[in-house]
Amino acid sequence: METAAAGSPRLHDVFHGLREDLAREIVGQRDFVERLLIALLADGHLLVEGAPGLAKTTAIRALAARLEADFARVQFTPDLLPADLTGTEVWRPQEGRFEFQPGPIFHSLLLADEINRAPAKVQSALLEAMGERQVTVGRQTWPLPALFLVMATQNPIEQEGTYPLPEAQLDRFLMHVRVDYPQADAELEILRLVRERAREALRPTPGATPGITQADVFAARREVLELHVAPALERYLVELVLASRTPARYEQALARRIAWGASPRGSIALERCARARAWLDGRDFVTPDDVRAVAPDVLRHRVLPSFEATAEGWDGGRLVDELLRLVPLP
Repeated sequence: METAAAGSPRLHDVFHGLREDLAREIVGQRDFVERLLIALLADGHLLVEGAPGLAKTTAIRALAARLEADFARVQFTPDLLPADLTGTEVWRPQEGRFEFQPGPIFHSLLLADEINRAPAKVQSALLEAMGERQVTVGRQTWPLPALFLVMATQNPIEQEGTYPLPEAQLDRFLMHVRVDYPQADAELEILRLVRERAREALRPTPGATPGITQADVFAARREVLELHVAPALERYLVELVLASRTPARYEQALARRIAWGASPRGSIALERCARARAWLDGRDFVTPDDVRAVAPDVLRHRVLPSFEATAEGWDGGRLVDELLRLVPLP
């Protein structure tokens, strides 16, 4: 099938250059870089799970450095308060009034590092921001920036002193991405890259993509929404989500392993991410491969295993793999 160009060639070249530039800096994590850009283009939030030292923080810092956007990092800890995230009202005695001091959540790109270490009150404050794009402090409600992306990280190694994210908050994340260790060749390249940066006294990477404006991001999002999705493909992605709710239609063994299926947010997220992936590949139409490529990251945190499945070693990712195997392609 002949590939059709998607939207503005200039805009696509800008984001293609951004993807390649980030891939050179975040060595060995090309899939992660693509998912980060998909979240940006699909106007969603990203939950990233991986061991320490896998360039999760570096990735979003590098993205922020190339966008017309400000960046903040919050280290989530058990003693973190909602006001540490949202901001608070400060008394100005000279003026006889309270003045709101915005917190780090009012930045366009927010890294919520080790999000599962924060207590429920902090997570609920973040939930409102992610879902409603606003923050309420006292009787005032404050809008967040038009460009607002949260990348939250989880450390799968340590579980002591953590607060598992509630299902309602997990559903707010567009994708749940797992980052693995790089291959040997990639790790050798990482050594060379770090050594070269040390020699250059941490100067910016030569040839880095110049700043991409927020107008470019919003224009790209509009083009993503204009991509063609065939009715049969729309039905397929909806069937994938419906199968997670009624798996007995396909296999009884799978039915006893799924406790809860994906909500309609799963269908919306699956379509948006498939559109963004197709656009990044330079097409003006979405294919079944686009849907299948993003489905594990979109659905693994929305399809919850039963106690029996967990005891057998099944997780959300394995359940989604089964759904992809059972639901027939259009």
